[in-house]
Amino acid sequence: MPQDELDQVIDYIQGNLFDPMPLERLAKHISYSPSHFARLFKERTGLTPLYYVSSLRLSRAKDLLLKTEYTIRDISLEIGQQSLGTFTTRFTQRVGLTPSEFRQSRSAVGDQARRLQALDSWDDPTIQASSSPVWSEVSGFVEPVLPFDGFVLIGLFAKPIPEGMPIHGTLLPRPGAFRFTGVRPGTYYLMGTTLSWAMGAMDMLLPQTTLRTRARSPIEVGPSSPAPFQHALLYEPRPDDPPILISLPLLMNQFLSRMRG
Repeated sequence: MPQDELDQVIDYIQGNLFDPMPLERLAKHISYSPSHFARLFKERTGLTPLYYVSSLRLSRAKDLLLKTEYTIRDISLEIGQQSLGTFTTRFTQRVGLTPSEFRQSRSAVGDQARRLQALDSWDDPTIQASSSPVWSEVSGFVEPVLPFDGFVLIGLFAKPIPEGMPIHGTLLPRPGAFRFTGVRPGTYYLMGTTLSWAMGAMDMLLPQTTLRTRARSPIEVGPSSPAPFQHALLYEPRPDDPPILISLPLLMNQFLSRMRG
């Protein structure tokens, strides 16, 4: 799908996000057949059109939780989810916190950032050699396109979108080398983002303008041998990037917990 046509569809989705969004309507917007449109959209974004739409709606729910006084039920209805229970379950699975926990987490973000900045060492104790004959490792190097004063969150995910807890994840005090050990054979997606020390809590909870990296191809890990070395370029957000759904302060807090031992 040409870039300008993809941009047209994404602009249309974002401008009509709370309207019904069947596949046929999206395809018709640029005069494609539904099947052809769906195939090309997934090739470009890594996601099906409807999964992309649902991801943007959950991202908008995060905004509403922090920027409005709407009840959780009202937010559920606003994004087109009639069942409060279903909304809560999906939000929790993909963000890592319940809607209520996410709304309340803003107060702790500043303290987490200060504790990270005070660390003497960022050597993650979970990253160590494994004696299992079938486990492998994924290593690489993170390089930004722009300088920034902050840290990197990077992980291996089960889907081509940063949602839910990463199967393997860590924080780096600056761009540079990373390594995940004890990786079981399977298919993984490498994704990451940056947070600067000067950011406020709202920007850390709603990372819409942060540098990010997203491997276009999955990483296939086989038994007993390292995966190919990964060169991860941290770039400015692009229209076809999926939203960052996982709560980054949750990952920060878990990293701090591991560092305390």
